Amino acid sequence: MESFFFNITDTRYKITYLMREKNAYLRRVDISNGILFFEAILEERSYETVFQNLDAMVIIVMVKKGSCTLYDRIARRKEQVKEGRISIFCSSRQDMIMTVDKSNTSDVFILFIADFFLKRYLSGRANEPIDFLYAMLQKEISLDLVSQHPIDAMSLYIVQKILSVSECDTMQSIRAEQRVTEFMILHFSLLDIVCERIKPDERELAARAKAVLLENFVFPPSIAEISHLCATNSSKLKKVFKKVYQMTLYEYIQKLRLEEANLMLKEQRLSIGEIARAVGYKHQGHFSKLFFQTYGVYPKELLKK
Repeated sequence: MESFFFNITDTRYKITYLMREKNAYLRRVDISNGILFFEAILEERSYETVFQNLDAMVIIVMVKKGSCTLYDRIARRKEQVKEGRISIFCSSRQDMIMTVDKSNTSDVFILFIADFFLKRYLSGRANEPIDFLYAMLQKEISLDLVSQHPIDAMSLYIVQKILSVSECDTMQSIRAEQRVTEFMILHFSLLDIVCERIKPDERELAARAKAVLLENFVFPPSIAEISHLCATNSSKLKKVFKKVYQMTLYEYIQKLRLEEANLMLKEQRLSIGEIARAVGYKHQGHFSKLFFQTYGVYPKELLKK
């Protein structure tokens, strides 16, 4: 059985059109050994392809328009990614049918990342996203949904950079691989991973505090108030929350605020100042600085058409 990732003989960066018509196409782009993507732009038609491999891989599906269905013939179940969503899957062996469903217009981006590519970045810490995903891929998994999120402004920005690389560019593999790595970091950082060594009571306490913050991150209660709501004291809450989620309560609030801002930037309906205030920041400059420190790009760049 031929490997999904080991079919490049003439160049490390290769574009192959699987279907090409006047106003529609589906292409496979091999970026480097262990990374490739499919891009589907279709009108009023579907496209189906079968994967039968023994490769362990992470699959990230982003559907801007239309929908995409993965049918796992091993487990006999299907997963559909709908318009405006990004889903992350793990698979250590494949017998699946991938279908870009028929729609007026389909715009789908699917990234495949081999486990041996992830292995380069293992940290040795089980609660790190790369280590967590790599460990999943060492199991017998035909198709497991890891997470699903709405499309955000940063995802659109990075994917456009990935798609803009061409075979004519110098060092195209390095350029594209760097941008894929940015995309991986963005989405792997959204994974909610809790170390198995965490005690059940600690996990429960941290989860209660997290639930409070998810509902109130724009105007969060004080640590004392959160502690009261969680029936504990401030010292214990801060210690346990940091142990479970690997960040302080304040850092988690900031994470939630910036993630919400990232989603709002995609809609391009509000100004930077309005978005800053909507997620809890009084000063636009402070918000822009924090956004850049987190995502490596200023929010104004994401508002450019």
